Amino acid sequence: MSQTFELCIATETIATDAQQLGVSVNELKCIYVYVTAKVVQQPSVSLQLTYHVSLPNQVLATQLDWPIWQSDQVGFCDYLWERSCLECFVTGGPADDTDFIDHTNSQPPASYIEINASPDGRYALYQFKSYRNPATLPPTPLYQANGYTLASIEWPTQLQPKTSVENHLPNEIASLVKPYYYERSFNIAITQSCAATPQYAISNTVIEQIHPCVILWLGTTPLYFAVSHASPPDFHNSNHWSKFALESS
Repeated sequence: MSQTFELCIATETIATDAQQLGVSVNELKCIYVYVTAKVVQQPSVSLQLTYHVSLPNQVLATQLDWPIWQSDQVGFCDYLWERSCLECFVTGGPADDTDFIDHTNSQPPASYIEINASPDGRYALYQFKSYRNPATLPPTPLYQANGYTLASIEWPTQLQPKTSVENHLPNEIASLVKPYYYERSFNIAITQSCAATPQYAISNTVIEQIHPCVILWLGTTPLYFAVSHASPPDFHNSNHWSKFALESS
């Protein structure tokens, strides 16, 4: 069961961004970012999010902030959006196996979860009651269903070192096949309902909508990627979120 999201760059300031980075607007539009969401069963039932980033040239690659994954960095950390950050927003209602929200006949609930992950292993999960509420920074941490343990993510061991195809191919081949490719994958524990139509929840929140997105920092310039953007870019705007609809793979 999986779902794929192709992200596009926000274009509000793209001309200025291109000038700052020393590239053309078209080269920025050629940055390819996509995210796959997949339910995995091992070692426990989890939502696995895999982020793929491909840059069109070395000029951009040399400016990209993409830190190396390090086991000693793994842990909760605030303000990850101040550097390159892999993000995802989910919204839904309280988990209840016998009474799930009918998303075809109701407006999306106001409460939602924000997931942040740095390529170096740090992460944060936050809970919002409504749009950017509470407005305090850092936001309110998300807790597991027990109410006192911080929610967390898990980095699959087999994917921890992967940063670029250059690490996996001979030099003469890597230079011809996506030499500026980056990938990270992490898991978030979920529960599955016993209803006839499977539904999944993070902590006590059933996943009805999902919004994978990415902030890439190149030097001092942030670039924003999402399936659809508000104007100006605002990942918290649920009008641009997608229905959570996994398909058999």
